[in-house]
Amino acid sequence: MISSNDFRTGVSIELDGSVWRVVEFLHVKPGKGSAFVRTKLKNVQTGNVMERTFRAGETVPQANLEKRTMQHTYKDGSDFVFMDMASYEEAQLTPDQIGDRAKYLKEGMEVNIIRWGEQILEVELPNSVSLEVIQTDPGVKGDTATGGTKPAIVETGAQVMVPLFISIGEKIRIDTRSDSYLGRE
Repeated sequence: MISSNDFRTGVSIELDGSVWRVVEFLHVKPGKGSAFVRTKLKNVQTGNVMERTFRAGETVPQANLEKRTMQHTYKDGSDFVFMDMASYEEAQLTPDQIGDRAKYLKEGMEVNIIRWGEQILEVELPNSVSLEVIQTDPGVKGDTATGGTKPAIVETGAQVMVPLFISIGEKIRIDTRSDSYLGRE
């Protein structure tokens, strides 16, 4: 159990049989009446967002989430297969379960899988990944780092905007949170 006074951004709680993550919170002490906590909660399974008010000191069940390091071993059709690095158990996830981040997954990559009981809620990729550029417009002499950008497709099929001097075959670092180019390898 967690008190509403202990709510912080990122805390996971259980409400109505599902897991909700605190996105925003505000402790309010009106001049008249008792204090309360106004929150914005996001459902981890569905992505729905709701606002809810709790009395100050009200307790709610904290979600018991388990984080495991797993390795992406291979792709089975459209599904991704992950292996637990400790127990060697395999888990098969659909692209819908992984979400938009599936575009950066490559074989051999280690990720964190977050579970609630036996249900997989989320896949956390590393903050940055190193991938090879397989398709982009050719670089022209005189292109500099301060110039414009151009689209490039990397080995996993994701499209990223890169500086003009990047050419096919180069390895680049990409920020998986913002889909942005970080630099060359």
